[in-house]
Amino acid sequence: MMSLELIPDKRKLLILRRVFILILLGGLGTACQSQTGSLALAGADDQPVGSLEQTPISESSATPLPTRPAYTPGELVDYVVQGGDSMPALAQHFNTSIAELHEANPIIPENVTTLPPGMPMKIPIYYVPLWGTSHQILPDSHFVNGPHQASFDSQDFLSDKPGWLNEYIEYAAGDNRTAAEIIDLVATNFSVSPQLLMALLEYQVGGVTQPEAPLDAGQYVLGYRDLKYRGLYLQLVWAANTLNNNYYTWRSGDLEFFIHQDGTLERPDPWQNAATVALQVYFSILYPPDRYNQAVNADGLAATYAALFGDPWPDDQPHIPGSLIQPEFLLPFEPGETWALTGGPHTGWGTGAPFAAIDFAPPSVVGGCVPTNEWTTAVAAVVVRSEPGIVVLDLDGDGDERTGWNLFHLHVATEGRVPVGVSLDAGDKIGHPSCEGGTSTGTHIHIARKYNGEWILADGPLAFNLDGWIAHNGSQKYQGTLTRFSSTVTACECSDRASFITADDRNDESDSINP
Repeated sequence: MMSLELIPDKRKLLILRRVFILILLGGLGTACQSQTGSLALAGADDQPVGSLEQTPISESSATPLPTRPAYTPGELVDYVVQGGDSMPALAQHFNTSIAELHEANPIIPENVTTLPPGMPMKIPIYYVPLWGTSHQILPDSHFVNGPHQASFDSQDFLSDKPGWLNEYIEYAAGDNRTAAEIIDLVATNFSVSPQLLMALLEYQVGGVTQPEAPLDAGQYVLGYRDLKYRGLYLQLVWAANTLNNNYYTWRSGDLEFFIHQDGTLERPDPWQNAATVALQVYFSILYPPDRYNQAVNADGLAATYAALFGDPWPDDQPHIPGSLIQPEFLLPFEPGETWALTGGPHTGWGTGAPFAAIDFAPPSVVGGCVPTNEWTTAVAAVVVRSEPGIVVLDLDGDGDERTGWNLFHLHVATEGRVPVGVSLDAGDKIGHPSCEGGTSTGTHIHIARKYNGEWILADGPLAFNLDGWIAHNGSQKYQGTLTRFSSTVTACECSDRASFITADDRNDESDSINP
């Protein structure tokens, strides 16, 4: 790591410019935001650092890992594909280009989506300084609330543990909830592993094994001091949102570096996995560099997780396969109807990354939270979750939101909302768009995809595809487009003609945009 004061002025300006861009990406003021509790959720880049509670941690006894050499430009290095890797992200991580990756690995198709885990690659690397540790804390499959968590029961796990979480109760999200219920609520909403959330609570404040709760258990238990995040629930909301912000920006290739409390800059090691990078940034926000180094090393959080749940690495089954393909999805409204694309790619849940969702609204109701008789329609699936504002459709029919493809709908009105367990055919009604279920400036529907618990980015190698309409990011959140052949629809909360899109008549696939 290097202090910003030691970086030449030209590079310092570039770094500060990138930090400013990251802050813009994570800012507030959204048109559609998920419900996280009774208080607003700030973006990860809005977080003030400096008034964080510290718990003494002993110095690390781990043997330092060797540092990477200063590779010659374009030198070929060995890499083994990790689940969820894509060509654009690897090009960013190794400071190279997609074209050079294909040249060095001609076996990889030009139109590849996700790369097959375990495949060896040669990568032309262009060295940049200040890489961090190569130690990996946790597999990605143990980060998301995915298949690995399907058999885990938070309440059962805590029931025979001596820690203070076992008897903890807090009023959260409109109800009195146990610690296990709070953990599960956050894990479900953000799709972050409940085991990871428990491991953080154990590592930081002994929640699983220590009978005595910290004095501020009902205030700033994870050490993030902000009045908007008081209590166990909102501290976990902050943690899960922060973790997701950095997991998915590493996944997309957008995260290049982070800055420690003392002003030093660190670039994640190019070989790192998304879960480890997310945890590195999380601990860099909470701890000064000496405590950060202990937390991200082998005897830090990784040791705590293994002590609670066993070593995750021998059990690692990558949850994102190679060449992942999205099933056929339809526009989420009835055939022949014209709605507006009111939101391009933006957060699936919370604030900031992942930019997994897009929004649609009936043009007649855009601009206010008013009831509508228009219907949001389904893909062929089983309703696995139906609660205020939310409907989740399970495409593999196993009844588990943590496995296979799922389609998440937010802002579904209570009246007319389809119940859990109903099997739907493509085009069946699931409910009316509304403002229910979160912060919203107008009646609309918000949709996002998940596969095996991972939010799938709306733009990228596996872009959102609705009746052939492909999503693309704009210059900032909520902007963006849907494109089909030579036609483009541009997102606008204003619901102007350029944002109108017409659902195909199932007997006439030629319908597209409103003329």
